[in-house]
Amino acid sequence: MHSAVPAIAADMAVFLDFDGTLVEFADDPSTVRLAAGIGELLLEVAGRLGGALALLSGRPLEQVERCLTPFRFPLAGLHGLERRSTDGHLRRDPASAELRAAAEELRLALLHEPLARLEDKGAVLALHYRLAPDRAEAIQRLARSQLLRLGAEYRLLAGADVIELLPRHVSKGTALREFMAEEPFRGRRPVCVGDDITDLDGFQAARELGGFGVAVGTRVSAEFQLSSVQAVHRWLEERS
Repeated sequence: MHSAVPAIAADMAVFLDFDGTLVEFADDPSTVRLAAGIGELLLEVAGRLGGALALLSGRPLEQVERCLTPFRFPLAGLHGLERRSTDGHLRRDPASAELRAAAEELRLALLHEPLARLEDKGAVLALHYRLAPDRAEAIQRLARSQLLRLGAEYRLLAGADVIELLPRHVSKGTALREFMAEEPFRGRRPVCVGDDITDLDGFQAARELGGFGVAVGTRVSAEFQLSSVQAVHRWLEERS
């Protein structure tokens, strides 16, 4: 049994996953929008923290920004391959020629898997099988075959009905550490909130920097647990 998540305090820095944490999952991710009032709530929390609130997502940064419009927050996309800092500076790692070739091979292979989908994010490739759960093993084999071809500089990252190919050197943990080296995050207690295996690196980085993780749902565990997206919203509303 997990104890109650500590209320957000003035000395914290809060890092939030997007899908499954701030918003519910959808079969078509392009249809996802923030629930009414959540953008204003995030803005209010950021104000309490002197601006030390950021989102860490596996989506491309532009997609998250579109979902948040008209609100703007520091963001990391593609598990940290893209990052927009508090001052607006954008860093984006380019996709390699090898990954471009892998994308084309996977696109052709998925012609035989009509319910699976390749999401080409540029520097990250995501194979979705939410609509074909019985084909999970076959889709994962496709991803592993490409990983063998790409070599040790890449890794696989499993998530909720998705498996991703991405460069080994980045994670939500590296993105969190980069934010924590900058103002207004520096010197605060980091709190990383997420629902999936992709968030575990963020939890670990938060721990190592004196903070903690908050797992959403039951897919992963952390020091503290929230039951749902709605529970995350209620936590954000709490005052210490």
